[in-house]
Amino acid sequence: MIDCLIDGLIDTLKLLPYLLITFLLLEFLEHKLSKKNEKILSKAKKGGPIIGGLLGSLPQCGFSSMAAELFSNRIITMGTLIAVFLSTSDEMLPIMISEKVNILLLLKIIGFKVLVGIIIGFIIDLLYKKKKEEKNHIHELCEHDHCDCENDGIFLASIKHTLQIGLFILIANILINIVIFKIGEDKLGNLLLHKNILTYFGASLIGLIPNCAGSVIITELYLAKLITIGNLLAGLLTGSGLGILLLFRTNKNMKENISILSIIYFVGVLVGIVVDLVL
Repeated sequence: MIDCLIDGLIDTLKLLPYLLITFLLLEFLEHKLSKKNEKILSKAKKGGPIIGGLLGSLPQCGFSSMAAELFSNRIITMGTLIAVFLSTSDEMLPIMISEKVNILLLLKIIGFKVLVGIIIGFIIDLLYKKKKEEKNHIHELCEHDHCDCENDGIFLASIKHTLQIGLFILIANILINIVIFKIGEDKLGNLLLHKNILTYFGASLIGLIPNCAGSVIITELYLAKLITIGNLLAGLLTGSGLGILLLFRTNKNMKENISILSIIYFVGVLVGIVVDLVL
């Protein structure tokens, strides 16, 4: 139980710098963005999935949390958010490096995840381009959280938002760690050892756990040659760390959140199946 608390605290502290940077950006845009700059930002959104896919590949799930916040305030598109989520590497990279996995294989896995993220991101933006986007502002988050920070200035307001979201993440992290501890990582891993089509659904489901445990389980099973490369990719594509959790916390459009979650889940399942059929 003590380990659950400590791990939850460490994971939360790792994320706080990303949250602070995100809220500083949101506060700055809220106070300084002109109509001219809004047009520039709108044009930049078109190439968002490429940037999102590349940033998501960096070995840290903080970018998925940043993307969730930015999407909730309509700074980035849904396609960019999904590109980040699908390409996020989380704990896979450091585990594989520590196990001295062939660097070429590692680069192929990362590159494949980035490619899938970018392609799906552009498809989603293409499908949603005719949909009129609602425009959110940071002050709506203030009203929702009752933080009374309208007159605090950019930096102080950003700190308040960071601490509030940080507390939410800490509680969620601890609860998730306790649940995983009670269930047991071995039992979760056993879901993937039956060698049938259901393992792809199981791998994608484990990947969705908003915690590094999912990617750790899947990566270690693959390195032990107990699951296929398709199962590995099914789980890694859906593993976006705490990004999904923050999306449900900050984006008020619940139907939209469920759609994003479903897209990520079924992309993971389908890609995993196709990869094993082809290879």
